[in-house]
Amino acid sequence: MLLCYITDRTQFSGDEATRCGRLLDKIAEAARAGVDFIQLREKDLPSRELEDLAHAAVRVIRENSPLETRFLINSRTDVAIACSADGVHLRSHDIPPGEVRRILTENAGARACERTFPVIGVSCHTVAEVVSAASEHASFAVFGPVFEKKDDREAHLAGMQALREACSQKIPVLALGGITLENASSCVKAGAAGVAGIRIFQDNVMARVMEKLRG
Repeated sequence: MLLCYITDRTQFSGDEATRCGRLLDKIAEAARAGVDFIQLREKDLPSRELEDLAHAAVRVIRENSPLETRFLINSRTDVAIACSADGVHLRSHDIPPGEVRRILTENAGARACERTFPVIGVSCHTVAEVVSAASEHASFAVFGPVFEKKDDREAHLAGMQALREACSQKIPVLALGGITLENASSCVKAGAAGVAGIRIFQDNVMARVMEKLRG
């Protein structure tokens, strides 16, 4: 079961330094627990601050991840290259995964020979977008929102039937949107390769999340 922790330091209390410190602690906890992917999604940060946080996150993951957690930068291919991340997670309207793969590989040096590099995830909201991600040879698609969208109760929900259709495509699909320890199993039964989320990871003890979801 693939698990993707999407970060959001704004959910932590305190000043900016405190929130970043707490986020790095949670990233370390996730890496130790064996989360497959950690997606740095701090969209409000200026480029320099985002790059500094990404460098710190890379160090933390490398120190705490004997299971080789993969670190992805949300949308910013340039930051991923600068901090030697494992790949990028793209929004549905970003440049095609194939183009990103070419850019990352050309700038990776010896890392381009690694079997799992680069990892490219894509956010998808329709089955057609999942089909497109598969045709571009993305590593996986994140599909949703399935149950809810954070901070937007009026958002259109994909629902379970659309998730089933998405999971029938030739690409691993992770369910997103209101995923909890209680409803994650229904996503897997629908064909999902795993789940992605913010609160399911940040609001819980990572080891318990791993035990519950993979047990």
